[in-house]
Amino acid sequence: MANVQAIIEQWPPSLDAAQVEALSRLATTWALAHGLLYLPVLSPQPSVPAAAIHAPISLFPSPFPRKLFNQAKRIQRTYNVLYSRIAMDTKFLDSVMGSEEGVGKVDEFTGQLWRGWKALRDETVQPLHLGIFRSDYLLHSSVGKEPSLKQVEFNTISSSFGCLSQRAAAMHRYLQQSNEYFKASEHLKSDNFPSNDTTSGIAGGLAAAHKAYGKSEAHVLFVVQGGERNVFDQSWLEYELLEKHGIHVLRQTLEQLATSASVDEKKTLRITLTPSSISSPIEISTVYFRAGYTPADYPTQTNYDTRFLLERSSAIKCPTIPLQLAGGKKVQEVLTQPGVLDRFLDDATRTDAAELRASWMAMWGLDAAADGLSADTTPTTDPANASTAEPHGVLRAREQFARLVLKPQREGGGNNVYKESIPAFLDTLPPAERAAWIAMELIEPPAGAGNYLVRSGGGPAVRAEVVSELGIFGWSLFGGGKVEEEREVGWLLRTKGKDSNEGGVAAGFSVLDSVLLVGDAE
Repeated sequence: MANVQAIIEQWPPSLDAAQVEALSRLATTWALAHGLLYLPVLSPQPSVPAAAIHAPISLFPSPFPRKLFNQAKRIQRTYNVLYSRIAMDTKFLDSVMGSEEGVGKVDEFTGQLWRGWKALRDETVQPLHLGIFRSDYLLHSSVGKEPSLKQVEFNTISSSFGCLSQRAAAMHRYLQQSNEYFKASEHLKSDNFPSNDTTSGIAGGLAAAHKAYGKSEAHVLFVVQGGERNVFDQSWLEYELLEKHGIHVLRQTLEQLATSASVDEKKTLRITLTPSSISSPIEISTVYFRAGYTPADYPTQTNYDTRFLLERSSAIKCPTIPLQLAGGKKVQEVLTQPGVLDRFLDDATRTDAAELRASWMAMWGLDAAADGLSADTTPTTDPANASTAEPHGVLRAREQFARLVLKPQREGGGNNVYKESIPAFLDTLPPAERAAWIAMELIEPPAGAGNYLVRSGGGPAVRAEVVSELGIFGWSLFGGGKVEEEREVGWLLRTKGKDSNEGGVAAGFSVLDSVLLVGDAE
């Protein structure tokens, strides 16, 4: 592994200005020709797009230890089962995420979803859930030790960039085949470029849910955000479903669904399109949420009511509300507590428990108490401030802030608080909101890694020191206390400048990258 560390630290290979410009031209032309695209920044977006730009990309694939890449893929199937079981454990979710005893007490967004789910439990007619997941990892570098795999988070809703990640990998393979990257590195050979068939894999999960619903003429509904720029990542799934499975897709925002969606006496979900050349109303087999993961998607109560209407129907939801809640950061933290993981494992999955635990950083809730003490009465370390006592979780975060990140129950990037910003943030965080936040020890990626980053309209690639985050995709169809079917279905690599704390491509922090396998498999 020492050789792997050296490869990472010395990456990327040296190029002269003419070579950088040539590769940038080849990469961006390929991206534009093969659907590795975004819509441009326009407000509002036109109803009929007139132009597109290539997604932000890296010029080289980034080195990743072959052994750890294989490990991440292998344990994804255990994660598929784990989060399926969490979503089916109502008592556990109520205690961790609920409005009566969990995060929902102090986090209004979480509370709204939980209360809506609780009110609908007796009306549930569809026992099946579909989860399309992505488990995200960074390499962690410890002094004197091999790099290890550490989980950043587990995503249970709108796990995006599967389709564009496949095309980013294909773009890098094209550059290798077209000019061998000017023979800049011996590692840039075809055997080190892993296959990536994420589009067909994710579409396979949606097709499995559609088949389980049992009506071939029904459609799959994509619930999307208004003004969405990342439409091509979604559109490739739509094309795959139609061309490979004969399944039609509708796209609607929550605002549109407020008037177009209805649920009949048999709990069938139907969409009425007006005006439309398609006969309607259209029956929906599966609801695939690419929206609904952030409070910004619910500006009014009507949007929540629409979400609950969809939840009430017999369509299979991806995700259901309990599965969305299972992806909360608080669940991730509670899983690290003694004995909790074992609650969800059996003989078939317990063999991977050690690898799962080894991939977790230290985590705790800001409202956590010291052993044997109530969170409300943990004494401050400063007797002079005894009247402003803080929980042990807050005190620990103050003491260790330089190597921590604080996370709320949010998805989509741009929500976390890092390192030196933590003390001031804790000073202003209302005590009642502490339960909505977790503290996590920062993952320390190997130093020295670099790449050339290409953004649309920015000219040739710019060399930068970077950090790369691996995402492994999986899906699970489950319900009634058992997992019916699950798969590991591909991967994503996002790369950002080292000085950027956040990692979201859509949020503007990262570029799409791909994996270059280095080192031995074992």
